[in-house]
Amino acid sequence: MAEPIKNRYEFVILFDVENGNPNGDPDAGNLPRLDPETGYGLVTDVCLKRKIRNYVETVKEGESGYRIYIKSGVPLNRSDAEAFTGLEIDPKTIKELKKKDDQLDTKVRDWMCREFYDIRTFGAVMTTFMKNNLNCGQVRGPVQLSFARSVDPIVPQEITITRVAITTESDAENKGTEMGRKYIVPYALYRCEGYVSANLARKTTGFSEEDLDLLWQAILNMFENDRSAARGKMAVRQLIVFRHDSELGNAPAYKLFDTVTARCRDGVVSPRSYRDYEVVIDTDSLPEGVTCTQMV
Repeated sequence: MAEPIKNRYEFVILFDVENGNPNGDPDAGNLPRLDPETGYGLVTDVCLKRKIRNYVETVKEGESGYRIYIKSGVPLNRSDAEAFTGLEIDPKTIKELKKKDDQLDTKVRDWMCREFYDIRTFGAVMTTFMKNNLNCGQVRGPVQLSFARSVDPIVPQEITITRVAITTESDAENKGTEMGRKYIVPYALYRCEGYVSANLARKTTGFSEEDLDLLWQAILNMFENDRSAARGKMAVRQLIVFRHDSELGNAPAYKLFDTVTARCRDGVVSPRSYRDYEVVIDTDSLPEGVTCTQMV
């Protein structure tokens, strides 16, 4: 197994949406998520992690060590049970084995981290398979994302659509056109901030430099293989990575995030493209021991 990363990182993702719904709210009729007090748009961390998982699963399909734990249609219990099978542990003897080996829980947890990329990256709660004490524990992952927030307030639009496809014979007799609706954001630039802890990587999951390179690749391409008519045109415009010279870091994360600003260009009232924004990184204000890399 590769060595864990030795440096702490923070990063900023700038992505945009054009004529689409980046993250609908099921409690609001699938309206694009927003802060009701300010009107700023929101995209949840869960939504972005799902796209990262989908990309890794696509490019690493069938490759050992890069399976995805949290995926549609696969019960978590089934994946949890694989750890005991892989370690050749008989569920009937688990209680006796735990008495003899106080490191058994750690071995099971480490097996899950080695096999599943998203556990190694984001962590997971693997305590759902309690029958026969087959508990894989829980892991706090070294990579964490915040909610993404739009740089400016958004104004979602409700678009009326028509449906001419019919389902039943009775629908054919009516010879009518059904009406529907969908929500879009004409344009918005979103900002998401993230963290990579070398300390947690060393202590828990073993998140490595190879895993880190794959993470950057997945972030840059997370919308490219996950297209949907509902989400419109989405793209990662910029990934800004701050690398510390040490495991625990050389500066507070907020100071690094404050060096990145995105604002509308002078004279732009209603931005409708990435060109309407100006992104500035104040590299002169970076603390000692921190370097900045821009990935586009």
